[in-house]
Amino acid sequence: MKKDMSKIERFKENPFIEDMHLSVRSKSIKLSRLGRSGAVEAIDMNTGEHHGTYIGSTKRVDEEQFVKLFVSNIALTFDLKAAGIKAFNVLMYVMQNTIEKDKVFIDRLVLDDFNEIFQKKLSRAVLYRGLAELVECKIIARSLREGEYFINPNFVFNGDRIVFATIIEKKKTEKQIKEEEQKKLGRGDNNGA
Repeated sequence: MKKDMSKIERFKENPFIEDMHLSVRSKSIKLSRLGRSGAVEAIDMNTGEHHGTYIGSTKRVDEEQFVKLFVSNIALTFDLKAAGIKAFNVLMYVMQNTIEKDKVFIDRLVLDDFNEIFQKKLSRAVLYRGLAELVECKIIARSLREGEYFINPNFVFNGDRIVFATIIEKKKTEKQIKEEEQKKLGRGDNNGA
């Protein structure tokens, strides 16, 4: 559908200078420069310059979507392989059905229940390979009892909201790195070094 340009609002001054709050479909999005309105500030410790932009969004979803988004973001954050993602799904299932707050029990019977409820065919070998990956990522830790795992409360919880933050940083060129090193040593190009 083509938009009529004569109906689009015009501005006397740049409307993007101040922080912005946008509603896009089912999301609420906030845009601002880093360091403003409580956003994290990125400061170059060598030059004192402030860098970056903050883009945050809030999206309301149902419980099923929440679990899927939670699992996919954990997988992305920790570069989980397929086995790790599958084991994390089992972990989420167990957590939703456990009373203890910091421990879960995962064995072949739990796997059988998971496979039956979710109509999956996850093998024990894949589950245990995935659990090893979750241990390596420090999402869970093995307990003294076989099949029992401690949950890292910083990553896994039974809450109803979570924030995932990703800072995307552009790599510096060799030239930029050398210039910064020269500045640190006080030997800029103009000092005849």
